Amino acid sequence: MQVTTRTYWLEHAWLGTHVEPGVVLSIDGGRVTAVRTGADGPPPGAEILRGLTLPGLANAHSHAFHRALRSTVQVGSGTFWTWREVMYATADKLTPDGYHALARAVYAEMALAGITAVGEFHYLHHAPGGTRYADPNAMGEALVAAAAEAGIRITLLDTAYLSSGFGEAPDTHQLRFSDGTAEAWAERCSLLKERDHARIGAAVHSVRAVPAAQLATVARWAEERRAPLHVHLSEQTAENDACQAAHGCTPTRLLADHGVLGRRTTGVHNTHLTDEDIALLGGTGTGTCMCPTTERDLADGIGPAPALQAAGSPLSLGSDSHAVIDLFEEARAMELNERLRTRSRGHWTAAALLRAASADGHAALGWQEAGTIEAGALADLTTIALDSVRTAGPLPRLGAETAVFAATAADVRHTIVGGRHVVRDGAHTLVPDVPQALARAIEALRA
Repeated sequence: MQVTTRTYWLEHAWLGTHVEPGVVLSIDGGRVTAVRTGADGPPPGAEILRGLTLPGLANAHSHAFHRALRSTVQVGSGTFWTWREVMYATADKLTPDGYHALARAVYAEMALAGITAVGEFHYLHHAPGGTRYADPNAMGEALVAAAAEAGIRITLLDTAYLSSGFGEAPDTHQLRFSDGTAEAWAERCSLLKERDHARIGAAVHSVRAVPAAQLATVARWAEERRAPLHVHLSEQTAENDACQAAHGCTPTRLLADHGVLGRRTTGVHNTHLTDEDIALLGGTGTGTCMCPTTERDLADGIGPAPALQAAGSPLSLGSDSHAVIDLFEEARAMELNERLRTRSRGHWTAAALLRAASADGHAALGWQEAGTIEAGALADLTTIALDSVRTAGPLPRLGAETAVFAATAADVRHTIVGGRHVVRDGAHTLVPDVPQALARAIEALRA
C-alpha cells in the first residue's frame, strides 16, 4: 500500500482546527514527512488536489455482507428482530469466494466515500451448519484480501459469538458463527496474521452471545495483544431486560465485572443506558461507536452520545448495516438526532464531528497514527469538492461546516491511502466499475 516519495498540493486542507489554503504535503514511505502552508500554487511536480482535503475517514463498524440487504429490507414493517431473520437468510448463502467478491465491492464503495480504514465486525466464520473450512479463517482471510484489493486499511474484529441468548445454544443460522467456546475462538483467531494494511482485533458480539463466564477469555486475548476490542452494547431494550433477568444487572455492568471495559474497548451503539452505565463507560475510557443511520433504520433509538462523551467516552462513527455508506451523513445525523431529541442546536462543532469520523475512529481501530494531516501521520486523505450543487457557495474557511452539514459521499473526489491514489477524480483506480461489482456480487447471492 505504500509508495515512493510524492508531493501533493492541497487547494484547501482541514488541519484539525481550521481550513488552511495552499498546503504542500511531502510523503515518503506512505507517511507525511512535512506539511508546508502558505503555498499559493503547486510546486513543480506536485499532484494537485482541488477542493477541501480532510484526513481519511474511519468507518469504525461494518458488517460487509449487510450491504446485500440495502433496499430489500425496506419492504413492509417490523422490528430489529424481524430484520435479523432476513439478515440470517443472506448470511446462509455466503462462501469465502462469494464473501470476497461482495466485500471487495463494498470496500471499494467505502473508498469512493472517502473511507480509508474499516473496522469489520466479523462473525461469519464457518460453513453452514458450523462445519470448519480447511482454512479455519477462510472467511476472515477473504475480508482481509478484499480490503487490500479495494485499497483501504482494515481492522478485522474477529468476533466471539457462542450462544443465541443467555444460556441458549446457537440456533441453526448461528452455527456458522460459533467456535463452541471462547478458548476455541481464541485458538482460531490467533492464527490470523497482521499485514501492512490489516490489523487484527477482537469482538464480543454481545452479552447475549458470549456467556458471562467466557467474557474474560476474549478480553484477555485482546489485552495480551494490546488489540482493539469491540462489543455490541445495549442496542435493544430486550437485551437489557434479558440480561437483568439472567444476571441481575445491566449489560454494561456485566462487561465491567468481567474485565471487558477499558481504553482499547469500544461499545457499539450504547443506546439504552442508565446513568451508572454512562459513568462506567466514561470512567474506564471505553469508546462509543455511534451508527445513526442503522440505528434509525432499525428503529433502535437515539443513544446518549453527549452524556457519554462528557463522561469520558471517545466517539467514533460507523455505517454498520450499510443502509447507506456515507460518514458525512453519520456525523450529521448524530448532531441532528440530538437536535430532535432536545429541541436545541449545536451539540457538537463541525470540528468535533470530523474528529469522530477520522482521528477517533482510527484510534478505536488501532490505527492511532492515522486521522490527522501532520508530519509522521499515515498519508491517508480524502478530498471533497467545494463546487458541487451541495457544497458551492460557502466560504472555504467554512469547509468543516460544509463537509459535515452539506456534503455527501458523492462529493468525494479523491481518496489517498498510504500516499497512493485509490480514488482519483471520483473514479476508483483499482476496481474499475464498482456499481457493477456490487450488482454482480449481490445477484450471486440471489441465484
